[in-house]
Amino acid sequence: MSEREITSLTNDTVKAVRALHMRKEREATGRFLAEGLKFIGEALDQGRAPKILLVGQDARPHPLLDRAKAETRKAGGEIVVVTHAILEKISRRDNPQTVLAVFEQKYTPLDALKPETAPCWVALEQVRDPGNLGTIIRTADAAGCGGVILVGDCVDPFSVEAVRATMGSVFAVAICKATPAEFLAWRASWPGSVIGTRLDATSDHRSARVVRPSLVLMGNEQAGLTDDLAAACDVNVKIPMRGRADSLNLAVATGVMVYAMTEDA
Repeated sequence: MSEREITSLTNDTVKAVRALHMRKEREATGRFLAEGLKFIGEALDQGRAPKILLVGQDARPHPLLDRAKAETRKAGGEIVVVTHAILEKISRRDNPQTVLAVFEQKYTPLDALKPETAPCWVALEQVRDPGNLGTIIRTADAAGCGGVILVGDCVDPFSVEAVRATMGSVFAVAICKATPAEFLAWRASWPGSVIGTRLDATSDHRSARVVRPSLVLMGNEQAGLTDDLAAACDVNVKIPMRGRADSLNLAVATGVMVYAMTEDA
C-alpha cells in the first residue's frame, strides 16, 4: 500500500485518530493511540504492527521508521504523511512527536494466564489515575512481572495518558480485566501467595512468607483495598513509613512491593 498525504485538519482520518483521546471511541473501535518511534519500536518487537502510521512531513529518516513502514504495509495497515499542524491537533501538544500510530487494543483473558511463567503478578482494584496505571505497567515490565490484572471499575489502560506513562511497556505486559466476582473465582486456584496491601495491616511487607508465584493486590488510590478483596488475600501487609508522610503514591508503593516479591527471583 502506498503512502498518502493529508494536509486538512478536517480530514476524516485525522478526526478518527484524534477521537481516540475519548474512552467511548477507544471502546467502540478497539483501538488506541501511541506516540513516538520508541513506542512503535516496542510494539514491533512484540509483533504488533500499526493499523495507521502517521508520519510528519518533517520526520527525519531513521531505520526504525523504515521498519515501521515496512511492517505496517506487510500487515495491511495505512501509512499517512501529515503536516505539523495535524500532529499537534492529534497529540494535543505544542511539540508533538513526528511519528504517531494507531494500534489494536489487546486484553488477555484471565483463564489464559500461566502463573508459573513469572515470579510475581500484579492486580489493581479500582485504580483511577492513568499516570499511576501506566507507571505500574512499566514497573511490572521492568521487574519481570507476568502481567497486570485490573479489577472492577479501573481507568482505561489504553488512554493516551496511561499509554504515555508505560513508555512502551503496554505492548510487553499482559493486561487483563475482571469484575471482582470473576477475580475472586479465579484467585481461588492461584498456586502461590496472594499478598494484599492495607494501611491497617500489622505485618511488614518484608516479613511476609511468600510462596511464588506471588500475586500482589493493590487498592484504590484513596480508599485502598475493599474488605472483600483484602479477605481473599493470604496475608495483608504494609510498607513502613519512617517520615511524616502517612502513605506512598500507588505507583511507588506497587514498585516497592513487586521488587520485594521478586528479590533473588
